Amino acid sequence: MSQLHTIPRPLVRLNQWTILLSVILSWVTGIIWILVIPLAANLLGILCNYNPILRIGKLFLTKAPSTYIPEDAQQQKFNSSIASLCLAAGLLGYLLHWQVVGHIFTGLVAIASSIAIAGFCIGCFLHFQLKQWQYRRSLKKSF
Repeated sequence: MSQLHTIPRPLVRLNQWTILLSVILSWVTGIIWILVIPLAANLLGILCNYNPILRIGKLFLTKAPSTYIPEDAQQQKFNSSIASLCLAAGLLGYLLHWQVVGHIFTGLVAIASSIAIAGFCIGCFLHFQLKQWQYRRSLKKSF
């Protein structure tokens, strides 16, 4: 979402569901190119601030976006980066016929999105830990 510092939670959930269902569909059908949908959408969100999944989902919001629980856009970019990395590694693994690598990375992103849908964001936890580490490191440099 361009220039906004928050994203309504239903749109974040839509993105998480898209990732999860894409992975499941690719496993069930064997069509690995399904993984390109969330990968491309999240990369566009990271690089261009334009995630087509969020844009389409925004059309279906029943209330004003500001009335929903807000999610930090910077945090979501971090999460999208992790998801994109895992999706890309999984897709590459499948393309190179390294099925185990493909399953591991797509499995990681499927598990993370499932847990996020259930209410605990692993990416948010990692982002928080990274920020804490950066802060502690900055304190050591100031002495």
